[in-house]
Amino acid sequence: MSLEKIVIIGSGPAGTRAAETLLRQGCRNITGISEAPASGGQIYRRQPAGFGRQADEVYGSEAEKATALHRSFDALAGSIDYRPNALVWNIFDRKVFTNGPKGVDEIPFDRLVLTTGAMDRILPIPGWTLPGVFTLGGAQIALKHQACAIGRQVVFAGAGPLLYLVAWQYMKAGAHVVAVLDTSAFANKIAASLKLLALPRLMFRGLKFRRDLKAKGVALHEGVRLARVEGTQSVTAISFEKGGKKQWLACDAVGLGFGLNPEMQLAELAGARTRFDRTFRQWVLAHDGEGRVAEGVYVAGDGHAIGGADVAELTGERAAWAVLADLGLPVSAERQSVIRRALKRQAIFREGIEQSFPLPAEWLADTPDETILCRCENVTFGEVRAAITELEPNDVNRLKAFARPGMGRCQGRVCGHVLAELLAAETGRPLEEVGRLRGQAPVKPLHYKAAAGKAEGAVQVQQWLEQADKVLEDG
Repeated sequence: MSLEKIVIIGSGPAGTRAAETLLRQGCRNITGISEAPASGGQIYRRQPAGFGRQADEVYGSEAEKATALHRSFDALAGSIDYRPNALVWNIFDRKVFTNGPKGVDEIPFDRLVLTTGAMDRILPIPGWTLPGVFTLGGAQIALKHQACAIGRQVVFAGAGPLLYLVAWQYMKAGAHVVAVLDTSAFANKIAASLKLLALPRLMFRGLKFRRDLKAKGVALHEGVRLARVEGTQSVTAISFEKGGKKQWLACDAVGLGFGLNPEMQLAELAGARTRFDRTFRQWVLAHDGEGRVAEGVYVAGDGHAIGGADVAELTGERAAWAVLADLGLPVSAERQSVIRRALKRQAIFREGIEQSFPLPAEWLADTPDETILCRCENVTFGEVRAAITELEPNDVNRLKAFARPGMGRCQGRVCGHVLAELLAAETGRPLEEVGRLRGQAPVKPLHYKAAAGKAEGAVQVQQWLEQADKVLEDG
């Protein structure tokens, strides 16, 4: 049995399987931290207290998996120091800094497992900041967590498997889904079919969503180019082009999304390095193949690379085995081999998904100047283009300093990748060369009063400011 302090951030599929495996193998000094009020993560988000919907009403075909994962976490929660409703806002000097029900806390660790998940990837279009426009993930949270639809006449638009899943979930819940506007052509799915057959159950599940939506009279438009979300005070319609013809659909809400981006900020603060994945057109964490990203730091789930719930469970267990090996405790070579084979199949399937739903990044070059790029700071495409032309920034962090996108509440989670795509398009440089917005503390907004009286915290804030100044001076 090891007495080393292990901290796991996140209690979704990856965090649950990591904690379960570590406990089973004799680790007892484990702290689990979650920003959510209960375990399950985004995909298996639990209902609020007092809600009595059946699991199949909330999770559909994934109800059995969801309830099994919930049972697993409930069984182990009493054996770990579990801290829900706690925001992790920094990792510094082998300590995790949280802000929870009891205020700011500092939790030292010997080993850290990060299962921080992902968030929606957005491509801004005119009107995307109107009331009534939600990300696909936001629309899913409203339905799962509060049993609410985002509107009475909903259009789901964008690309990726989540597009069809959320539309199907809304349709099954009785909401009026007007249409699904898929920016990817059907030919892309056909071309990727051999890779998708690496996991036939998932492929046929996606086909079922399409079939059920069509059977209920939901219009499926593929190969479209989104033009604008129409309205003044709120959403009234969405316009798009298909086959050279402009079309218009009346609606009062839009679910918009183009896949997911990993949440890597905490891992970066813990010392992890990143690499650019050209296949998925995004930055991911660089690990050793078993989840190690820095000394005593491990990653799993969508927070290190997008893969979905099944991959999250597998990589959560994989990270736990890596921790056990580094602690000198017994590991199961057979189980590790099973995980590697399963992840290999998942990787092939994921490549097929990316081929099926490519990001239409080329749109950004033609996005009107008046369109908001960074909604937190109300920065437009035109303002960013002017900064690129006049000040010639060499990477996105310099562009952020010049024009302010990425300085708001979301810390560039929404606009960061858009900023990089636009800088690359405007300067003719490869996307990987313009870089990404660096993670910095606090990774999410923190009240000043939360750290009141924390002298050590004040000193660390000063150190972060000095480090930021040095980065800017060095370019």
